[in-house]
Amino acid sequence: MKRWMPWVAKGVVSCGLIGWLLSKVDLAAAWQQAKGVDAWMMVAALALSLVQVKLGAVRWGMVMHALSGRLSSGKTLAVYYIGVFFAQVLPGAVGGDAMRIWFTCRSGLSLISSINSVMLERAVTVLGLVVLVVLAQPLLLERVPDLPGASVFPILLAVCIAGILVLSRLDRLPESLRRWRVVRGLGHLASDTRELFFHPGWSLGTLAVAIVGHINLSLAVYMLARGLKLPIDALDCLVLVPPVILIMTLPISIAGWGLRETAMVTAFGFIGVAPASALVLSVMFGIVSLVTALPGGLVFLMFRDETLPRAVTAEPLNEEMRA
Repeated sequence: MKRWMPWVAKGVVSCGLIGWLLSKVDLAAAWQQAKGVDAWMMVAALALSLVQVKLGAVRWGMVMHALSGRLSSGKTLAVYYIGVFFAQVLPGAVGGDAMRIWFTCRSGLSLISSINSVMLERAVTVLGLVVLVVLAQPLLLERVPDLPGASVFPILLAVCIAGILVLSRLDRLPESLRRWRVVRGLGHLASDTRELFFHPGWSLGTLAVAIVGHINLSLAVYMLARGLKLPIDALDCLVLVPPVILIMTLPISIAGWGLRETAMVTAFGFIGVAPASALVLSVMFGIVSLVTALPGGLVFLMFRDETLPRAVTAEPLNEEMRA
């Protein structure tokens, strides 16, 4: 019950938000607009989403390299794609990350390095998103002068930086606490945080790839907006989509469904896009993300026999954790 309740709660949030939006929009108009989408623009958005998978794998590979644990580029891409697939099909927010950790361990990296590489890749991705939102905020305020809560984004950037500094000092906890396995794990995380964020070559490189990835997602939404013939330009997407993605990172819905639609309708409503049109745009974006993730399931079926032979059990992982 304890394992299922968070999933049920997220399902309730997703269904509740979608139901609320459906009650507020003209469904007939939304359906007509969806039927008229330009198929070539959908293909362009799908191509950009596939590029996004590659960018994510490159970013994660850089993080692993910074932590002195490296897989081949092909295996990194395969494992990352498996994570993308499970992030879409599993109700939990960390299902994709758990699969990445598992497969990375089976590919030869230590359990500690696998966990920390995934956690820190997530951290640099969120940091890149917040940095992009703050950099684009002047353009956003030009378009939406009365934007509520505009001061939240700079504060959030300060919180992110403070969080990284705190992570980097977790190995300074009292010696008496180090008999606990969790505290020793936090010590390893602190060391790896310094390796990544305190070396400009790694920190700036991974941050740049993260920012490029978020710009790429904004362009994918722009392709969909063009396909739907919405009065939206590329700059609108650049300043409005990153805050939407930032809201989607909140682990309170299933794969962002419902939360993404609510944020998209609200954000694009500021520049005069009708709720029905913004809802269709968001649903199309969700469908493209789902279709992009599906090949990761095929990669999983091909990759698991190579990495997870039947005789392998979880005992080596348990022994490493005890150590």
